[in-house]
Amino acid sequence: MKNKNFYRTFFSIYTALVLQNVITLSVNLADNMMLGAYSETSLSGVAAVNQIQFVFQQMVMALGEGAVMFCSQYWGKKETGPMKKIMAAAMQAGLLVAVVLFLLVSAFPHQAVGLFTTDESIIGEGVRYIRMIRFTYLFFAMTQLLLASLRSVEVVKIALYLSITAFFVNCGINYVLIYGRFGAPKLGVTGAAIGTLAARILECGILIFYVAKKEKRLGLKLNDYFRFDRTLFGDYFKVTMPVFFVQSLWGLNTALQTVILGHMTAAAIAANSVASTIFLMVKSTAVGAAATASVLIGKAVGAGDRAEVKDYARRLQKMFLVIGVVSGALLFFIRIPILSLYDLAPETKEMADTFLIILSVVCVGMSYQMPTNNGIIRGGGHAGFVVKMDLISIWGIVLPLSFFMAFVVKASPVVVVCCLNADQIFKCVPAFLEVNYGNWIRKLTRD
Repeated sequence: MKNKNFYRTFFSIYTALVLQNVITLSVNLADNMMLGAYSETSLSGVAAVNQIQFVFQQMVMALGEGAVMFCSQYWGKKETGPMKKIMAAAMQAGLLVAVVLFLLVSAFPHQAVGLFTTDESIIGEGVRYIRMIRFTYLFFAMTQLLLASLRSVEVVKIALYLSITAFFVNCGINYVLIYGRFGAPKLGVTGAAIGTLAARILECGILIFYVAKKEKRLGLKLNDYFRFDRTLFGDYFKVTMPVFFVQSLWGLNTALQTVILGHMTAAAIAANSVASTIFLMVKSTAVGAAATASVLIGKAVGAGDRAEVKDYARRLQKMFLVIGVVSGALLFFIRIPILSLYDLAPETKEMADTFLIILSVVCVGMSYQMPTNNGIIRGGGHAGFVVKMDLISIWGIVLPLSFFMAFVVKASPVVVVCCLNADQIFKCVPAFLEVNYGNWIRKLTRD
């Protein structure tokens, strides 16, 4: 019975989170396909801006994951009072990050897009896009941190419903405004940005209504976000800031991949944008596994049952391996049908196909190491291990090697993509050793 409850709980949370992530990323895929048909220059401009978006999203998600680490342990103890104070700390930090980024891209739009490409036509399209998309930052931060609060108490279906709503709103507005359908103006990248903004506002509004009127486990109120508890704030930021720092660097690392490829060929940046979007959809299986494991492990640690925590870790690792093999095979077989939907130059399409073959192998290793590190080990309270490993692997190995191959050896974009994703394979070894032989179970709650 205990085994059945474990698997039932895992898959009920996991399925909702994966579907939510897939649908959210489907919006990006639809944007890419529509903009690719409209103009490859527009597609490349939006791809450059999306690197800024990605770094910002990693920052907000790090703040949310830090809250989940603490709150899931308090949820295991059935103490909701401290949870509300930690959520307040996360929300205040997230809104601050959103405001700072908004001010920076408002003051320096051309310089921000110019970090990722030297092509003036691409920069021009990116600037048009960023002038509208910057207004999504506050809404995105509020939505993601509220969803993290709900995820820590195992409420996940609302995230799926929000993603479905956002998908249809965004795609509908994009279709009308990118191409100028039904008498609407033909706005191109600005139309795509308006669609995204409308979807972000709607999903944030619906979620605030749900939390205020429908959610019962936490009973969150507006004044909860104005509370200040110095002790709990200190606990939260002490653990979360290293995660925030490394996750921001990881987002920057992903952005630097675009910098490297964007300074090679025009086809490389477009092919990378297409391949990355498809890969991110399949990567949802690993992201969902990590988020689910973090909640289950954190709750078990909070309940104080170390034997159960270890048992969960063993079972989860086996599941991660199966998820990895299935995900890698899925990406390999769907690449041709999805690429056929794009209106791209033959050279760009062929390069994107090669990138996806590489990423289908990468997917297997990533599906084990990411949920093990970010789900089990970090969910168990030992964020420091993941922080150190990411710093060494990304900034000590992957980026120096990739820059050397791209700018000194002048290797092809395919070789550079292999270098950029190498850490997803070799991080499996330290992850396996730590989770099976290390001391990663850390109690974060206060009595």
